[in-house]
Amino acid sequence: MPIKVVELHHHGIRIGTTPDEVEQARGFYSDVLGLSTDPARPTIPTIPGFWMYVGEGEQTTQIHLMGATGKSPMAKSEKEDPTLPHVALAVEDIQAARKELDERGIWYWSIQGLVGQNSDQVFVRDPCGNVIELHQIGTCTCNKIALSQ
Repeated sequence: MPIKVVELHHHGIRIGTTPDEVEQARGFYSDVLGLSTDPARPTIPTIPGFWMYVGEGEQTTQIHLMGATGKSPMAKSEKEDPTLPHVALAVEDIQAARKELDERGIWYWSIQGLVGQNSDQVFVRDPCGNVIELHQIGTCTCNKIALSQ
């Protein structure tokens, strides 16, 4: 049975790591594109950056700007790096998603607690090599609607 995806959560983009590069990226996304910064982004050791809101109301999602070059300090390996460019999808049940991946023999890796105590992020590659992050709906502060409920 397919994994139940319930929302497009964020798109992860790599930016530089120096303070100047990080600020230039923030300036572009806020000043040029008019996006607002999520003040609730947790401090992620060794990964500077910003979470930027896109959209209004129920259609709000985010772009995660992650300061990283090469293999990030958070990486488990070259292939297991949460700063790799990716799209994140919230799922109805992260444990059911893991079970489905296991049953289909699809390789994945995960991180727990990176962006919150209850966060459980599962990363998988599609057949073309694109990185997809799956996580439990409602375990992150990225969605403005979730914050207001």
